[in-house]
Amino acid sequence: MRLSFLEPLYAEPGPYVSVYLDTSRDVEHPERAIALRWQRLRESLTRQGADRALLNALEDAVGADAEVPGVHGQAVFAAHGTLVLDGELPRPPEHDSARYSTLPDAMPLVSQHVPEIPYLAVVVHYGGLPTAETHGWVIVEAETGAWPTSTVTPGERLHRRVAVATWHHAALRLGHRLDELARRAHADAVVVGGDEWACNVLIRRLPHALRDKVVRVGGRTPTDTGRALLEPQLDGVFRGRMAAHDRELVEIFIGRRALDGPMAEGLAATVAALQRGQVAALLLNRPPGSSLRLWVGPQPTQLALTEVELTSFGVRAPREEPADEALVRALVGTGAELVVVPESELGLYEGVGALLRYADPGTPGYEQP
Repeated sequence: MRLSFLEPLYAEPGPYVSVYLDTSRDVEHPERAIALRWQRLRESLTRQGADRALLNALEDAVGADAEVPGVHGQAVFAAHGTLVLDGELPRPPEHDSARYSTLPDAMPLVSQHVPEIPYLAVVVHYGGLPTAETHGWVIVEAETGAWPTSTVTPGERLHRRVAVATWHHAALRLGHRLDELARRAHADAVVVGGDEWACNVLIRRLPHALRDKVVRVGGRTPTDTGRALLEPQLDGVFRGRMAAHDRELVEIFIGRRALDGPMAEGLAATVAALQRGQVAALLLNRPPGSSLRLWVGPQPTQLALTEVELTSFGVRAPREEPADEALVRALVGTGAELVVVPESELGLYEGVGALLRYADPGTPGYEQP
């Protein structure tokens, strides 16, 4: 998963305020509920030392996602009196939280982007006889997205209304248009729901490469919910699944580990590679626990397991910070990707490893060519 969406967050130096709260609209008087949650968080931030300018920067953003219906949450970050990032959460956080800290608490936001599977959803509406020798209309809606964040931030949508009498011919043209959408989105899957006969006509006329990605789903297919097309069905299709791009990175890691190629495994080796900007992709079995900490300096690559190691690099006044915050900053700062891979798919020593851009004499196991 690429973390470029976090770049605005690190464009400003700290300290940061990081706020996560439930902004669901499926309750009675949601605005009042959100205001009460925010008031508690604001009081907590005041006790932590956040100044009025920071709190005011957050005030206008919190709960401003009123156009997003249903269950969801919000992640909001500010620094130096300025809002730096406002993100929607597909699920509300387990607990509302607010932190005033040197580094932003970005891992909960990142975790809700996982597995970030690109897809194309297609809904075909038709309620008549299963034949083109009749009157009426076939209505097709399609939408690109990246699961699961697309539930609250839907992508590009297409709408077509076709006379049933021309459906067979129109489906061929529409298939090529859907292929363009899927290619542009780098879709791993094409999830199709709706009338069985009309769907079959469309699927048979899709380009072969796109047809191979089709997943048929049943159930209700409303298109006016304000959420992602086929949202309930998408959850069943993608739960427990990795994005194809991430799976490819995992397979490369396995191959390099078998051949002693450019990779690192374990926390010490991975941190050493991040220090040198070697990491192309960080692999985690799970996000680091809250008790794991690293020493950091002002730059993204200034991180280490001990204070002594960091001061030996010339870093003055290093600070001990949560490991997940230090790792996310290092990944964004060096343009590296993040892959969360289940331990059942790939067990990593200490739960962490990395694909490297190159190996050098500082890389563990390096052999002079």
